[in-house]
Amino acid sequence: MTKNDTVTALGAMSGTSLDGIDAAVVVTDGIEIFDFGPTYFREYSTKERAILHSALGHWPDTVTDEVAELIETTHASALSGFDRIDVIGFHGQTLAHDPDGGRTHQCGDGQVLASVLNCPVVWDFRSADMKFGGQGAPLAPFYHFALAKYVGALAPIAFLNLGGVGNITYVDPRFAKPEQDGALLAFDTGPANAPINDLMMDRLGKPCDAAGALAKTGQVDDAIISDFLSSSYFFKMPPKSLDRNDFTDLLDASSSLSDADAAATLTAACVMAVSEALRHLPHPPKTIYVTGGGRKNTTMMDMLNAAVAPDVTAIEDIGLDGDMLEAQAFAYLAVRVMRGLPTSCASTTGVRAAVSGGTISRPS
Repeated sequence: MTKNDTVTALGAMSGTSLDGIDAAVVVTDGIEIFDFGPTYFREYSTKERAILHSALGHWPDTVTDEVAELIETTHASALSGFDRIDVIGFHGQTLAHDPDGGRTHQCGDGQVLASVLNCPVVWDFRSADMKFGGQGAPLAPFYHFALAKYVGALAPIAFLNLGGVGNITYVDPRFAKPEQDGALLAFDTGPANAPINDLMMDRLGKPCDAAGALAKTGQVDDAIISDFLSSSYFFKMPPKSLDRNDFTDLLDASSSLSDADAAATLTAACVMAVSEALRHLPHPPKTIYVTGGGRKNTTMMDMLNAAVAPDVTAIEDIGLDGDMLEAQAFAYLAVRVMRGLPTSCASTTGVRAAVSGGTISRPS
């Protein structure tokens, strides 16, 4: 792989919503995006989801072999159906994230996948960033910058990912490189789908509130939202990041509410966290493009459009795939790591200097 080669990269992402594994192909040189390739979604079974959920919050010394083997075998299965791939970006499964303590845990061994799939694998994307003082998250912003260039954006826009945790990226495409001062600002907004999904599973045995149907019938508890927004996190300047379970007290506070009212309140919490986040952006973006599962929650999207000034729309409106954006991001980042290009900078993770983070494993 020479510096100017066009590379066919495959990325995999298993998010904190624990729905399954997204896999997607990007054709890139690590700077520009030239094309997109096939995609695949491998859904977790109820049993697999339960195993992963039981491991949340665990660090490497307390995770069982069963969990690691599950992550590696399901990813190997999901990625084995792609042909003519030059490199794979493997994020692993985030089980715990403690940015203030300088540690993070993405479970899964990239060397295992490199050997099984007979292809170079880039993994452990976050450790180098945290070693140099970064939060280790979010890591998709450098890809968001390339996407803004790809779609021909001429003025600042924002990408809002509503997965288990919400995160936002402000992009000014008038800059030449993502690591330049002013080109990017990114941070976690707050809880997104994770509390809603946990509520639905715990009470109704369902993985999510499909289309926000239950939340639509409920009433928001304003006292819970007010207390939620008093958290010191919302007053902390970005960059900043969260663990999936940082706001478990929000779910606890909703325990006395009816199913519908609890769903409505948790959905409103996600929306109000985004509203608070917009105060930190350098300039108001004209449009916020939503990716991740939250964009399919019509109640959440309606609440967002009512709560914030910029237009809020699904990322499909500019021809992109909101289900596969994060998998694509790790395909793109894998190429940047192979070429020694930075994958994060001070304005995305708070790292002291732009850094290229990732371990490269090759087939045995």
